[in-house]
Amino acid sequence: MKKLLLVLPLLFFSIATFSQNKSGITIQYPENVEAPLTKEEKAMIEEVFQSKTKELVYDDEQFLKDIKHLLRNRITIYQDSNPKTQKKGMLLSDTPLFNKHNKDLKRDVDFDLKNFNPLKYELDFFANGTYVYRIDNTDYFIQVTSQHRKIKK
Repeated sequence: MKKLLLVLPLLFFSIATFSQNKSGITIQYPENVEAPLTKEEKAMIEEVFQSKTKELVYDDEQFLKDIKHLLRNRITIYQDSNPKTQKKGMLLSDTPLFNKHNKDLKRDVDFDLKNFNPLKYELDFFANGTYVYRIDNTDYFIQVTSQHRKIKK
């Protein structure tokens, strides 16, 4: 009986992984993901992943492609000062920091569009839906478009 209890989670994990891989979902990447990282993109990635950057990002072609797609096509930061058209969304301050690889990562106190790094936050980057986050005490919003949605050119 104990052996069965130990095997069941492994069996479930194997089935779940197999089902996910067989889902047939493919992501269409625009041509711009083939271009090398910009200096700004590298700085954002390295700020978050620190000493694990090479291993987790640069050496993993697929993950690097996903991050390029995320930064270049799927994250939109926009301003909307009309309360009637503002979308409801989670506040950025309620979103945890992604500080797994950089324990010294700090939350932005003042929003600066030029220096904002969305990778610092645990936003729903790889969910099926599109999510909107409001940057506290501003009229700025971060929209993360699903990777499964076709990006308009």
